[in-house]
Amino acid sequence: MTPERDGAAPSRRSRTRLAACCAGLTAAALLLSGCGGGSSDSASANAAAAESATPSENMDDMAGMEMGDPSATPADKIPDAEVVEGTFKLLDTRPPGMDDVKGAAWLAQSPKGTTVTVSLTGLKPGEEYMSHLHGRPCSAKGGGEHFQFDKGGPTTPPNEVHLMFTADKSGMGKMTVNNDRKTGEKAVAVVVHPMAAQDNRIACADFDF
Repeated sequence: MTPERDGAAPSRRSRTRLAACCAGLTAAALLLSGCGGGSSDSASANAAAAESATPSENMDDMAGMEMGDPSATPADKIPDAEVVEGTFKLLDTRPPGMDDVKGAAWLAQSPKGTTVTVSLTGLKPGEEYMSHLHGRPCSAKGGGEHFQFDKGGPTTPPNEVHLMFTADKSGMGKMTVNNDRKTGEKAVAVVVHPMAAQDNRIACADFDF
């Protein structure tokens, strides 16, 4: 195989790798704006921005999106915090095979901001899941749209609270995420759904303020 010369056009393999990288990053941006997180205009704008950005710019943007730290202190263990808890209830929009999902969520607010923890069982082992804070109760269309600190702003962290996690071999998934802003009582529920099908909301938990 002949090495590429300086200034020569990239090889077919190089072009293929670059296209795959861009496609993957664009898909990730679309996933982050899913689950009814914002208007179609916002989602379109995010997709357009992802497509027009270079791979390095997309990587920089994704790096700032905190979506969970498994080693973080869970919300119900945060010292001197105001903590509310919610129990997950199944939604009619759940995909097949999700009838045994159950669990709880906690939202803690302290001088350092907001911490959210979700813990569920009955998930499909090895599959990826996403949770978001929502601004309406579970009875209102499964939580309605995502909670946003600045309404109408970006549909990604840190303006929203997202938790991404993978179920272990027993079907359990647990994740904690921190945000340095307080939600107050405006984030009233949390929803969980598969990463691969974000319109299929599995379960929702109302916070008892």
